[in-house]
Amino acid sequence: MSSSPFATQPPIGFGPGSQSTAEDEGLAYLQMPSGMRTFEAPFIEVEDKDRYAPAFAVLEEVIAALEGWQPGESRIIDLAHLDAANVALVDEAMGEGEVAVKVEGRGDARAMEIQEATFAGVWRLRGAAGTDRIEIGAFPRGALVRAFGGGAGIDLSGLDVPAPGIFNAPALLVEIDDRSRNRQPGDGAHVINLSLLPHTPEDLAMLDARLGPGATTVLSRGYGNCRIDATGTRHVWRVRFYNSQDMLILDTIEVSEVPEVACAAREDIADSAERLVEVLAAMR
Repeated sequence: MSSSPFATQPPIGFGPGSQSTAEDEGLAYLQMPSGMRTFEAPFIEVEDKDRYAPAFAVLEEVIAALEGWQPGESRIIDLAHLDAANVALVDEAMGEGEVAVKVEGRGDARAMEIQEATFAGVWRLRGAAGTDRIEIGAFPRGALVRAFGGGAGIDLSGLDVPAPGIFNAPALLVEIDDRSRNRQPGDGAHVINLSLLPHTPEDLAMLDARLGPGATTVLSRGYGNCRIDATGTRHVWRVRFYNSQDMLILDTIEVSEVPEVACAAREDIADSAERLVEVLAAMR
């Protein structure tokens, strides 16, 4: 027998029969997305062309706004002059995309519901008192203006007083407050990844309480969901990503004008103009 120190018996747990197989027990896999969403121009048959001329005119306005759009712009197309049938045709042509925005009503400001169309950068706005319009832009301006509810800066008092279960929240609040107060137009997003930082439920509760509630919530559907909540602190958003099983997989706080995941890119807006031209041509 060899005296080599490497001539040993296989370690326990290795070799035939040491590992369970699929026959021994069912293997559970997370459900994965089964398809990719692609654009197909909807076939919308319009028999009475004259009856729906106002809807066609609105779609032409949307195309012109998309083609002429520049970053930072927001273009509004009012639908108040359309009757119910023409509004319905516009809505059918627009379809529903993956991003929805809800703005709470506070004080004199009315609640708003905003749905992105299947055309990126085209937003359908509905609100109280008959508000009914389309907005062209990277993100709805009204939802951004009212996002933070006019909240003041973060209350940093008492953060140095020890409290049960509080560990990282005080340091994070100081960092967020500094980034929020000193943010300048054009600055990149500052992201704090809570998923990678040790924290307790008490830490999260303190962050929520000190940042305060905002008025705007964004839901983005795709391969899973993304929920974006404005806080009561200017430029501060809570961004959470969920997988297809609705499990939280990424939890962040972002200091930015608006999280990029909620915005339509310039290239997508240009593409929307081309695709809407196809839809309108098919309707006519």
